[in-house]
Amino acid sequence: MTDDSYVFEGPAEAPPPRDNNPPLSISELSFALKRTLEDRFGHVRLRGEVSKVNRHASGHVYLTLKDDKACIDGVIWKGSVRGLGIQPETGLEVIVTGKITSYPARSSYQIVIETMEAAGAGALLARLEALKAKLRDEGLFEAARKKPLPAHPAVIGVITSPTGAVIRDVLHRIAERWPCRVMVWPVVVQGDAAAAQVATAIRGFDALQPGGEIPRPDLVIVARGGGSVEDLWPFNDEALARTVAEARIPIVSAVGHETDTTLIDFVSDRRAPTPTGAAEMVTPVLADLIGWVADLSARSARAAGRLVEDRRTRLRAAARGLPARADDLLALPRQRLDQASLRLGAGLERNRSVHERRAAGVGARLGPHLLERAIERRRARLDAATGRLAAFPLQLERRGERLTALARALATLDPAKPKPGFARVEAEDGVWLTSAAALIPGRAVRLVMPDGSAGATIDGGEPRPAKAAVRPKTPPPEQGALF
Repeated sequence: MTDDSYVFEGPAEAPPPRDNNPPLSISELSFALKRTLEDRFGHVRLRGEVSKVNRHASGHVYLTLKDDKACIDGVIWKGSVRGLGIQPETGLEVIVTGKITSYPARSSYQIVIETMEAAGAGALLARLEALKAKLRDEGLFEAARKKPLPAHPAVIGVITSPTGAVIRDVLHRIAERWPCRVMVWPVVVQGDAAAAQVATAIRGFDALQPGGEIPRPDLVIVARGGGSVEDLWPFNDEALARTVAEARIPIVSAVGHETDTTLIDFVSDRRAPTPTGAAEMVTPVLADLIGWVADLSARSARAAGRLVEDRRTRLRAAARGLPARADDLLALPRQRLDQASLRLGAGLERNRSVHERRAAGVGARLGPHLLERAIERRRARLDAATGRLAAFPLQLERRGERLTALARALATLDPAKPKPGFARVEAEDGVWLTSAAALIPGRAVRLVMPDGSAGATIDGGEPRPAKAAVRPKTPPPEQGALF
C-alpha cells in the first residue's frame, strides 16, 4: 500500500455523558447516616424494659431496650458500667440517658448508655409474678404433690427441638451413663406455638398405656437451651404449667441455663439446671452400678466363706466329743431298745388281763331286767299322760260354757245398751256423765233408755230419799177350818 492510499476508520466515538448524582460507597452512606443521627439526637432519655443482657469479656455490656411495640439495641462501655445507678438485669424497667448512634458494620442504630436508673418491674416480670402467685395459692408448687423419679428408668421421653445441640447433648449423656430407650417428641421451643406444642407432647406421653404397642416413658424431660426472657417466655404459659402439674408421668424441667427460671420449673416434679444436667439427674451410672453389684457379690462371697468356716469349726469341736466309731455311739441306745422289747410282751399281756377283768365286772351288772324296768317306768308315764289327754275335751267344754256365761253377764252390764229400769246420762256433746260432781245445776243432759232418749235439766235441789214402792197389799190366804 502506497502512502497516498486512504484508510477508513469509521465514525469517532461520542464522549460519555456527565452524571450529576455520583454513586456513594457503603461506608460513605453509613458514616453519613451516623453523623446525621448523632447531630439530630445528641442526647436522649428513654424508658423501656431491659432484655438480652450480654456482658462481654472486655467489660462492655450489650443489651436491648424494648416496649410493647419496638426495641432498640444499647451498649454500655466498660468505663460507664461502674458508675451506673443500677446494674442491668433482664426484665427490669429502666430510664436511661445516652447518645443515639449507629453501628456501620451492621447498618443498625443503637444508644450508647451513660446513666441508668430503675423505673419499676418490667411488664413481663410483673405478669409472671402475678401468675406465679396465683398458682402458688392453688397449691401447685407444694412439695407434697411432686412425684418421685424412678431410680432405673427403662424408657425416657424427651420433649425438645429435633435440631440443635440440646437433643444431641441429652442423647449423648444418656448413652454414656445409662443405655436405655429414648423417645423424642419434636416441638418448637420458641415462638407463639411453642407452649401449645409442648403441652400437647406432655398429654400425648401421659396418654400412653403401660404395656401398649408404644412404650410409655417412665419419666419425661422438657429441654431447651438458654435465651432471653422473650425466648423462654412460652414456658411461662399458664396452660402449659397446669398441664405439667396434672401429668401422671414425672416431669423434669430443663429449660435454659442454671440462672434462667421459668414457670414450669416450679410445677414440675424436678428442675435441672441444664438439659445435660437433666440427663444426669434421671439416669444412674451403669459402670457405678456394675461396680456396686460386683462389690456386693464379693462381700456376699466373703460372708458365705466366713459362715462355712464357722460351721466347719463348730462341727470339728462337736466331733471331738463323739466316740471314734459309730457302733460305740449306738451301743447304749441299742441295749435300751432290747430291754424295752423284752418288757413289751409282758406289759401287753398284763394290760389285756386288767381290761378283761374290768369288762367282766361291768358285764355282770348289765342284763335285760335293766331295760325292762326302764320300759315299765316310761309306760306308766305314757299312761298317765294319756289319761290327762282324755280328760282335756271335758275341761275344754266346761271352760267354754263358763266363757259363754261371762259374755252374757258382760252384755247385761254394757252401759251402751242400758237395760230396762236403767238410764245413761249424757252431756250435750255426748260425753257420759259418771259422777254426781258432773251434775251441775242448770246443766242440760240427755237420758238414754233402752227404748229411747229424752232431754232433761239438772234442778239443783237437795236429793230426796226415794219412797219405797208401795206394793198392793195381798190379803192373807184364808185359813181353813181346823176341824
